[in-house]
Amino acid sequence: MSKTIAVLNGPNLNLLGVREPHIYGTQTLSDVQASCEREAAAAGYAVDFRQSNHEGALIDAVQELREVAGFVVNLGAFTHTSIALRDALAAVTGPIIEVHISNVFAREDFRHHSYVAPLAAAVISGCGTAGYEFAIRTLVSRLEPPVAADS
Repeated sequence: MSKTIAVLNGPNLNLLGVREPHIYGTQTLSDVQASCEREAAAAGYAVDFRQSNHEGALIDAVQELREVAGFVVNLGAFTHTSIALRDALAAVTGPIIEVHISNVFAREDFRHHSYVAPLAAAVISGCGTAGYEFAIRTLVSRLEPPVAADS
């Protein structure tokens, strides 16, 4: 099994820390990448971290990485609009954890629907950028067998 976790970020996430900090916080995407790498490394995994504002580039990334251990995805607005990304994710071999920095259910109605959620092992929403760390831990817990307690 691959010891790599793919973390894919969609449109406008390159503006974290600048765009609407009252909603998305002040951490940058580089800060998020560093925290994901630390969290994954603690569990013995590497991270392939990518961001694109282009739907096709994200589809290409999913197809290229489809056999990694698992995916953490924050597809931004593509979560609510892209059947093509959903179809690409349907072909991956590992679990998918969907992340949203804000609580999408407390926002506009169009954000309440996700094409990815039915494929996801879990959806983390409204925990800020810490949601990425939760996602890595959740993903690893689904990949690693439970440790038996001593009798």
